[in-house]
Amino acid sequence: MTTHPNFDILIIGSGTAGLTLALQLADHVKVAILSKDQLAESASLYAQGGISVVLDQADSIESHINDTLIAGAGLCDEDSVRHTVEQARESIEWLIEQGVSFTKDGVTSETYHLTQEGGHSHRRVIHSADATGREVETTLLAKAIAHHNITLFPFHIGIELITSRKQLEESDNRCLGCYALNIKSDTIHQFIAPITVMATGGAGKVYLYTSNPDVSTGDGIAMGWRAGCNVANMEFVQFHPTCLYHPKAKSFLISEALRGEGAKLILANGDRFMSRYHEQGELAPRDIVARAIDHEMKRSGDDCVYLDIRHQSREFIEQHFPTIHQRCLELGIDMSCDPIPVVPAAHYTCGGLMVDRHSQTNIPGLYAIGETAHTGLHGANRMASNSLLECLVFARSAAQHILSQRPFKSNHPPVPRWDTSRVRPAKEAIAISHNWDELRRFMWDYVGIVRSDERLNRAKMRLNLLQQEIDAYYQQYHITSDLLELRNLADVAELIIESALQRKESRGLHYTLDYPGLDTQAPARNTIIAGQS
Repeated sequence: MTTHPNFDILIIGSGTAGLTLALQLADHVKVAILSKDQLAESASLYAQGGISVVLDQADSIESHINDTLIAGAGLCDEDSVRHTVEQARESIEWLIEQGVSFTKDGVTSETYHLTQEGGHSHRRVIHSADATGREVETTLLAKAIAHHNITLFPFHIGIELITSRKQLEESDNRCLGCYALNIKSDTIHQFIAPITVMATGGAGKVYLYTSNPDVSTGDGIAMGWRAGCNVANMEFVQFHPTCLYHPKAKSFLISEALRGEGAKLILANGDRFMSRYHEQGELAPRDIVARAIDHEMKRSGDDCVYLDIRHQSREFIEQHFPTIHQRCLELGIDMSCDPIPVVPAAHYTCGGLMVDRHSQTNIPGLYAIGETAHTGLHGANRMASNSLLECLVFARSAAQHILSQRPFKSNHPPVPRWDTSRVRPAKEAIAISHNWDELRRFMWDYVGIVRSDERLNRAKMRLNLLQQEIDAYYQQYHITSDLLELRNLADVAELIIESALQRKESRGLHYTLDYPGLDTQAPARNTIIAGQS
């Protein structure tokens, strides 16, 4: 087993949050970044819409804050919201300094084009055409690769966090680093660092249909929880209303920005329906739009609804939505002439590892940023394009706090090596693939857009059996990336189900047939599950 002890900071995850943090730190300390796939592969890479920021003179900080609070359905932390919104402009300016190119209003214009998305009362989403995430991710990654103090480890997936309580049997619970599997060489590595940061993204792959890439398996949330991190609000899973419905599309998102430019949701017969569900119509918050589509599909029996932007010219569509336009053309859909078939799909994990303003978890030496973390910004429902903003703002806050702690203290006994003496190679992998498929299907059927206690308890029973099988497999056989991801998804599924069962009301992204309204008899509360001891 290889040990890597010569880093000050270990960042697990190479998306926008992890890269932003690394670049903020690297002039002062040595940073290691683990990525379980190719370095750029992350949910950030596929983010289309943009980043929320107040730039228009008709807009205001208070308006952005108020819109976020309304979307969060009473569960946003107002201090976190204000902190994020007030830091937005500075974060965007930092991106521009790094070389990120945002779309301008015209060829000779000095002002940036802003679009409007669901829940926003103004145009405040700065973007790079319809591939903002790709522009940000590739720009920051190039900077990180070139920096002499940043070392990147692609195809390394975290196995477990190393803590003083579990690995050294001490009474405290400081994080000391992590064990990781090198997927290419099938070897286990030990990364030791005074500060570890979870930046592994969300857990959309726990559902059968998701807009997320294959890497979004909740690794950081599961690893952190098993190490002792408290977790909050895992019942609030955002389903994006409009993912492309096509057998060859596989998780392709149709950006909310289309609706911001006037695209309408219609049924197969051409009728609009969103006005029956919300006064903002197609620009209602995502939870309302997703439930409306789900209801209409169940009512009609249709496999999808349609998004119609045919009122815009071909030139406008090609200029503002080149990626979506090209992908649709590849599948035989000309969005300037044809409505786009769409369905809801799991998109964003609003809950996560509980952190403070500096992104610290309850375990000393362990931070969490990006979709892995619960900062209080999103409450019960994330407003569109606040996610990349959260990555930037809290990564920068974490960097400031980490640097304030230098010199780092890391005196501890040697960490035990990973023990493989009692496991053997598995003869076949069918059990993993079968359990993976079953987990994702019953989570979609029973713990999806519309829930009930009966459905949740049914899912809980199935999950208990699956976890017994997964644990037995984990104890007996050599670990693989597929096994690690399945184990993490099962833990995340447990957190989602338990959180959903605890919430006896419908709020934001959690809608249950048994409690269809808000609980007005008690103050709004977060759902908190303590970390494993």
